[in-house]
Order: sequence, then C-alpha cells, then structure tokens
Amino acid sequence: MEYALTAVNLSKRYGKKQALENLNLQIPQGKIVALLGPNGSGKSTFLKLFAGLIHPSSGKALVLGEEAGTATKSKVAYVPEFNHLYRWQTAGEAVEFASSFFPDLDLEIAGKLLEQMQLEREQKIASLSKGMQARLKLVLALARNAPVLLLDEPLSGIDPQSRRKILGAIVESYKPDEQTIVLSTHQVLESEFAFDQVIFLQEGKVALKGDADELRKEHNCSIEDLFAKIYQ
Repeated sequence: MEYALTAVNLSKRYGKKQALENLNLQIPQGKIVALLGPNGSGKSTFLKLFAGLIHPSSGKALVLGEEAGTATKSKVAYVPEFNHLYRWQTAGEAVEFASSFFPDLDLEIAGKLLEQMQLEREQKIASLSKGMQARLKLVLALARNAPVLLLDEPLSGIDPQSRRKILGAIVESYKPDEQTIVLSTHQVLESEFAFDQVIFLQEGKVALKGDADELRKEHNCSIEDLFAKIYQ
C-alpha cells in the first residue's frame, strides 16, 4: 500500500519547546483523517511539516514517499489557520492569482465552488466576513487537483452557517480514490460524520489513533466524547 503521508521518527523543536516528539505513523491514500488535540498539542506543526513549510529537527515527513519540501508542494494543498488572503483583491482576483502559482487549479471547479459558497467574484476580500473569507480560502484549496489536502482549523471562530458550508464543500469535493484530506479541528461534533480515521495528539505525541468507526465501537462513544475523555 502506498501512503499519502508517513512520519518516520519525526520530531520538531522550537528552541526549548518540543512541538512534536518521535512520531511514527502512516496515513493511507483516499481517507479523510481528523487530527485532534488541544492547543499546543502539535497539530499545526504537523501540518506545516507535511506542507513543506518547515523542516524537521529530526526524522522524516514523507508525502507520497518523498520528503516534504519544495518538490512536494505541487502535491499538497494547504489551508493555514491564519488569513493569508490579500484584502485588496476581489474573490475572483484571488482565484486568478492562486492559479498563477498552482497550474493544477481548475478554474471551472473554482467557479462552481464560489457559487456553492455563495461568494461573488466582484466582492472585495476586505468586505467579507471572517466566515466568508474562510470559505474563500477553502475554495482556493479544493479547486486544486492535489492528491493531499491539509486543513488547519478551517472551522475555527466562524459562524455556524459558514461551518456547514465548508463541511459540505469538503465532503462533496472529496475524491476518495485520488485524494487524502487531513483536517485539524476543534469542532468535533459537527465534523466527525466525515472522519474515516482519527489521530489524537497530546504534547507532541500520538495519544491514540485508529479507524473512526472502530474507535467508536471499542470505546462505546462518539469521537467527540472520546476527545473529552482523552483531554479531560
């Protein structure tokens, strides 16, 4: 089996802070994987390593068998938690701008996603609410034909309507035979219906991982309740 993401003795340290410590795990292709944990557990560091934005302190982060870095950026669509959009652009200009960097961005799909997300091409990003900007960030990622999609807290701090729109778009756009999605979120209740697998991180280590349905059966509870038990 070829794996979308592989961590081999993967560690990342920021000065005295150990963000990730000796992770060993494999994420198979064609799955929606939840990356769960409280703030400071290492989720964002994990995603940045596989997005090729930072380098491991030790060990390896492999994307489709290749070390994450410049060479793998064409295979990964990454949505950061922070807002990276240019406020002076319109939504349509943001799509065109992203397509100049990513040749795999499908403009026709982007147009359909803009409609689905109820975004107008002429709308200035500066005039959009936080929830609408979050929708636009996701459009730019979902419109790409990238085999790996990394989403860092795409539901954080936005209104319920935008959360529903984003989750709907993720599920509807997902290509199970071609794509792997790793979703970091605190909104477990709303999103756990989409999880195939779950990875719980705690202080930079894997606290628990496995198939979502098997974890529910084994622990006789929802993923949200399991989250509460692990981090109580």
